[in-house]
Amino acid sequence: MLGAAIAGILLGLSLAAPPGPMNAIIAEESVLRGWDAGVRAGLGAMSADACFFVVALAGVATVLQDAPTLRAGMMAVGGLLMLYFALDAARSARGSFVEGESSASKGFRRTFMLSLTNPYQVLWWLTVGVALLDPGTLSVAVPVIGELGVATGSVAIVLGFFAGIALWITLFPAALVRAGRRIDGFAPLVAAGSALVLAGFGVVFLYRALALL
Repeated sequence: MLGAAIAGILLGLSLAAPPGPMNAIIAEESVLRGWDAGVRAGLGAMSADACFFVVALAGVATVLQDAPTLRAGMMAVGGLLMLYFALDAARSARGSFVEGESSASKGFRRTFMLSLTNPYQVLWWLTVGVALLDPGTLSVAVPVIGELGVATGSVAIVLGFFAGIALWITLFPAALVRAGRRIDGFAPLVAAGSALVLAGFGVVFLYRALALL
């Protein structure tokens, strides 16, 4: 049970922690609007993962494996959304950082929409996510403890997976807010960096969408 929970946490971190458009938005929301806004942005991505979990559990997600046109459409929509959000981040970098509650809640909607149109996130669920749900065994290398053989398809590994995501979306914004309090000009730098990351991924997504057609 403990091994399955640890494996789930590591898998959750493997999806949530790598640099990308979702973490760019979480970073932007955290430094411009505070820890709670960063967490809300993280919850948007986590909610999309919950949707993918249900879809993968039902076996529907495998349809995308043989649907290049659908994947291209998702990439195109995701790329356009990223470019739009990149412009919004650029405006935030040079504008006022004192905004209302309605503006602060945009992070949830942005990460949720991007996650649903992110074919790489879908691909994760078609590979690692399927292995997470299918009954069997999974070997996971854990620091200090060593190699762990855990049973997949269990409640413990699924709960651990979402606990790993929750851990990241609470600690990552906290670290950014702490850094922002210590470093002058940190917020506009992060917002500008977020705009560059989103724009870069948006261009890549559009290019790959055209390549699939």
